[in-house]
Amino acid sequence: MPNPRFWDPDGSRYGIPTYPWRLAPDGLATRRQLRAKGLRPGGQAVAAQVLWQSRRPRPGIRAAYLYRVDAAEPVRPMTPAKWAALDKALAARRTCPSCGQDRGYTIPTSLGICVTCADAPALTA
Repeated sequence: MPNPRFWDPDGSRYGIPTYPWRLAPDGLATRRQLRAKGLRPGGQAVAAQVLWQSRRPRPGIRAAYLYRVDAAEPVRPMTPAKWAALDKALAARRTCPSCGQDRGYTIPTSLGICVTCADAPALTA
């Protein structure tokens, strides 16, 4: 028997149809599930939601919105300009602002510079 607390298929309690974890009907999917199928919501409104009780460090009620699979549209393909912009952004994240070298890894935001530059004052002391 589904959790009656989150079972509201007609939407009278929560405003939209609501289902417990893993009990959503076929034909509905989350954004991640759509993306795995090569689809996107395509501007459609949220069709339903899944609610569950979280036991993570911040406990509470979690929600995942569901969209109709039959109304979803294909994902837009990446254009050469988008690929170039992505490559440039990723290169900027790998480039140390202190020494200017591409380090081959993402510069830690906690340091703001590459590990070699961050360790340099410790080496000279």
